[in-house]
Amino acid sequence: MLNVNICGVDFKNPVIAASGTYGFGRDYTDFFPLERLGGISCKGTTLYPRPGNPPPRVAETASGILNSVGLQNPGAERFIREELPWLLEQNTVVIANAAGAAEADYVENVSLLARSGVHMIELNISCPNVKEGGAAFGTSCTSVGKIVGAVKTACGHKPLIVKLSPNVTSIAEIARAAESAGADALSLINTVTGMKIDIGTRRPVLRNNVGGLSGPAVLPVAVRMVWEVRRAVALPIIGMGGVAKWQDAAELILAGADAVQVGTACFANPMAPLEIISGLSEWVRREGCANISELSGQVRPW
Repeated sequence: MLNVNICGVDFKNPVIAASGTYGFGRDYTDFFPLERLGGISCKGTTLYPRPGNPPPRVAETASGILNSVGLQNPGAERFIREELPWLLEQNTVVIANAAGAAEADYVENVSLLARSGVHMIELNISCPNVKEGGAAFGTSCTSVGKIVGAVKTACGHKPLIVKLSPNVTSIAEIARAAESAGADALSLINTVTGMKIDIGTRRPVLRNNVGGLSGPAVLPVAVRMVWEVRRAVALPIIGMGGVAKWQDAAELILAGADAVQVGTACFANPMAPLEIISGLSEWVRREGCANISELSGQVRPW
């Protein structure tokens, strides 16, 4: 009823832990085994280790959080050596989230990851929290096409998911550029760039000055963008952005998503993914569908 297939990869359900919020999965196993999830998109991984941005790098907002963590990670080789063997024993789909600062970094990083045991690769060209690379690749059709084309070659037979930034003029045009360059699937949205100021010190709360806004505040933006992208391309879509309960996931699915990622909600409620899976199961049953895929893209616009 909840099983989905994306690019030939079988997911037992459409709920995936979002990159950057679930680490490499170990910290959440005290709550439930990872095999209950459809998959996990691992912490953004670069070719070489990154210490991340200086603190403060997280700030709470009225309906979400701002973060400027800056892709802190141990690097691709350590991920493959120290984290991946355990992940591959967890009976869930493992998605490597690949980031970089330059085209050559991306290509070498993806080449390493593609030769490992990960099931899919999510190309992060939309992180707003690093001063070089990252989002710079995801904000124009030309740069998206160039980086996706280069990385697709390095990806080999592993499905390539391209993670899109909402900080663009036309998300549909960016999606078309990624599709034309060889993307196998798309994920969206990454965080929306925001800022918070301490009025006492007159300084930004985040040391990086700006950060990425996630949480319930961005859900309507995510729903709108998934809907626009669904009408623009034929690729599978993984929707994300503000999913905290099953109704949020259902909105993204009706807008056109084939699966969803859950991120910020897990900080406040580690059981959120399981609650969403349960709610989606009941929803599919009430709608009289044999499989949740029947509901993807079934919004009825006025």
